[in-house]
Formats: sequence, C-alpha cells, structure tokens
Amino acid sequence: MIENLQSFLDAKVAQYNRPEFIENDPIVIPHLFSKKQDIEIMGFWAATLAWGQRVTIIKKCKELITLMDGAPYDFIINHEEPDLKKLLSFKHRTFNDIDTLYFISFFRYHYENFDSLEDAFMPPNPLKGEPQVANQKAPPLGGWGAEDHLNYFRSYFFSLPDYPSRTKKHVSSPSQKSTCKRLNMFLRWMVRQDNSGVDFGIWNRIKPADLICPLDLHVDRVSRKLLLITRKQTDWQTALELTARLRKFDPLDPVKYDFALFGLGIEERWGVQF
Repeated sequence: MIENLQSFLDAKVAQYNRPEFIENDPIVIPHLFSKKQDIEIMGFWAATLAWGQRVTIIKKCKELITLMDGAPYDFIINHEEPDLKKLLSFKHRTFNDIDTLYFISFFRYHYENFDSLEDAFMPPNPLKGEPQVANQKAPPLGGWGAEDHLNYFRSYFFSLPDYPSRTKKHVSSPSQKSTCKRLNMFLRWMVRQDNSGVDFGIWNRIKPADLICPLDLHVDRVSRKLLLITRKQTDWQTALELTARLRKFDPLDPVKYDFALFGLGIEERWGVQF
C-alpha cells in the first residue's frame, strides 16, 4: 500500500491536470469554442457521448459540430425545420437521430429563457416565487447539494411535452441510483477553475467543493485498488463514498483527484493490473 496516499495523488494530479491532457480527451470538444453557450452545449454533448474509445468520441462530436455548421448555439437558436434533416444521419452507439433532435429542442427551449445552461441545474426556490418545473421543495439550510442539482436537471431536461422515452437512458440521475459519471464529468468541466487550463470554471453558483467525482470503470478500479472505495456495488452511493474520501485530501476541490485516478487507470493501465 502507498505510504502517503495524498502526496502520491497530488503528484498525479499535477502530472495529468495539464494542457497536454486536452488533445486526446473529450474535453477537447468544448475547447474548440470561445462562446460560453457553445462551450456548454458541446461540453454537455461530449460528456453525454463519452463512452467507447476516446478517439471515436472526439470524431463523432466533431461530426456533430459540422452538421450544425460549426456554430452549435447559433444553429440551435436560429435553425428552421428543413435544417434538421441533415442531423438525421447522426448516430453514436445507441444515441441516434431521435435523441439528437430532442437535445436540440431542449437547448432551444432553455436558451430562449436563460443565458446559461447552469440554470438548468439550479432548482427553483418556491419560497422566492420562482416557477417550478417539478414538485420541488425549498432548499435545505446548507443550500442545494449535488444530488439536488442532478435530480432537478433530469426532471427539467425531460419537461418538454412529447419527449421521446428512449432518450431518458442518456441522462441519468441519483434517483435512479446511477453514478451519473457523464453529468459529474460535465459539471467538473464547467465548475472547476485553476491555472492548468483544462477545466473551464465558467459557472459560479455550483461550488467545486460540492462536486462528485466522475466514477467510470477506470476510476472505480483504481479507487478500489487504493482502498478509497469499500462498497461492493458501483452506484451513486459509491460515488459519494469516493468523493467523501477525496474531500479529506482537499475539502474545497475534491474532484481534482479525478485527473489522478483516471490517469492511473487509462494512461498507466492500473485497471488492467487490478
């Protein structure tokens, strides 16, 4: 067992939380843009499509950008019905044209009412007279937590009439006991801010301290090898357990250790040895 685990992980964060990390990771997709809404849209889409080989994920995201004329936000806000026909060819694994068209419908609806996608993760406060999408309670004294943000987002995302039921499998939530790996990764990209230039830090109402570590196969296996996880199954509670352990190393920015755990798994192949 590693004698000083925090020092080891801090060194790995420094090794992998670098601009060189961007090129071969799906986060390269939102880094292609400077407009906040483009970063949000393609960051969310890249995170949603992030399963399989990273090179394929990046290729498919670039294909999607091309289909939206290289300007996702402008296309979503200003497209007309005939413009959507070319998107019928888009597919990545189980994500197909039906899902694509609903994502576009949701984004258009949202950005016609809000300036940032961050609002989609912020439950309204009925005590302040804010309109409710779902049966939402008032925030707890400590404010909304990660579970509240993610559960609300899924409820809001599928609040449009006639949403396709098949699309629900692409957006998870803690209420389903999912680890919410893709959404937690997206939130890390949008919320975390440091001097490395990898994460964007363009949102400020969700705090880095409240983020939950994205728990994919690589992070799960490495975390178990390091005894950061003891829970047998892999679900939302497992993600909470891991993040609680990481908060002991850095209570203000626990998910920075995602760089270390993911890097150990995919670059140094600890998961293969496990």
